[in-house]
Formats: sequence, C-alpha cells, structure tokens
Amino acid sequence: MGKLIVLDNPIIKHKLTILRDKNTGTNEFRQLIKEISVLLAYSAGNDLSLEEFEIETPVAKTTGYRLSGKKLGIVPILRAGLGMVDGVLDVFPAARVGHIGMYRDEETLKPVDYYCKLPKDANKRDIFLLDPMLATGGSACDAIEKLKNLGVESIKMLNIIAAPEGVEKVRKEHPDVNLYIASIDEKLNENGYIVPGLGDAGDRLFGTK
Repeated sequence: MGKLIVLDNPIIKHKLTILRDKNTGTNEFRQLIKEISVLLAYSAGNDLSLEEFEIETPVAKTTGYRLSGKKLGIVPILRAGLGMVDGVLDVFPAARVGHIGMYRDEETLKPVDYYCKLPKDANKRDIFLLDPMLATGGSACDAIEKLKNLGVESIKMLNIIAAPEGVEKVRKEHPDVNLYIASIDEKLNENGYIVPGLGDAGDRLFGTK
C-alpha cells in the first residue's frame, strides 16, 4: 500500500486558512498555492535517493550529497494543477513538465479528457502528479491510469485539499500511489464540492468567476 502523508503543521494550517477565505484575492491565492506546493514537494522528496561525493568548502574538504536515481517529472492536471507547478519546480528545477487536461462534467461529475502531452521518457521518471483538489477522485484515477499505460511505475500525487471519498477511491484503485495532502476535509456535498473546501480552485487561481 502506498503512503498517505497529511502535512499537519502550524505553517500549513495558517496558509490554508487564508487560502480558504472567500475574501482572499486572486494574487494572494496564487501565491499561497505556490507556497503550499513547495511544502508538499519537500515532503514528497523525503525518500529520494542520494549519492555521496567530495566537495571542498572555503575551510575544508567534506562529504556532500546529490540526488540520484530516476529523473523527475511534474504533471499538473489542467487547469488548476498549473497553479502548483512553479512551487514544485522551485524544489526540483531540473524536472520535466507534462500536462494532462481534464474537466468535470457537471451532470455526471465524471472527468472528461481533452489533452495529454508528456515528456517522451516519462516512463523512466518518477512522476509528481499535481492537482490542488482531490474531490471525487475521478480525475486523479483517470490521470494515474494514463500514466501507468505509458509505463510510469513511480507516481506521487500532491493535493492541497482532499475529500475522504477521493482519498478512498485513489487508494482503492491505485494502492501503489503515494498521496501527499495538506488537508483532508470533512466530505463532498451533493454537487461534488469539498466541504468546507475553498470553492473552485481553477476559478480562484485564474480569476474566472
């Protein structure tokens, strides 16, 4: 079974509270999404492989460390996932970036695919799948399935807010995927929105509401 890591710390709680506030403007909302994504990326990188090598400081020689193992890939689920990319790239600047485009059918609440563009060697990379909201889990599971069909073996999903229903669905259908989440909220409402949540992340990121 993959890991389920919930970042329960004072900094996350503080930033999430401002993020949730309906009076938080677009510019501040974007910045908070980026800042929380940085913290998620650091947590998701805790088990990356390292190799030792010798360096020389201005004072003496010492042992240094650098990331080793598979190269990294970042794949946001469009469009809201775009808001997390810069934060994750701040932590992993050499990562390649792909995109998976989906939208939710407002009647069926099921994901509809419309775009997929990934690095040619995506199957040789450790992939960080980004989406601020994990609601029903439909888009997440569909995106994970796409990655697996391309031969991707290592997938970590980063979410800012999740519903228990979405977490359960991903862990049931893709038990090998690690989940890194800033907050697991109470539930989904009848319209498939996370409660208390923060509204529509895409609309608040891009000022389209």
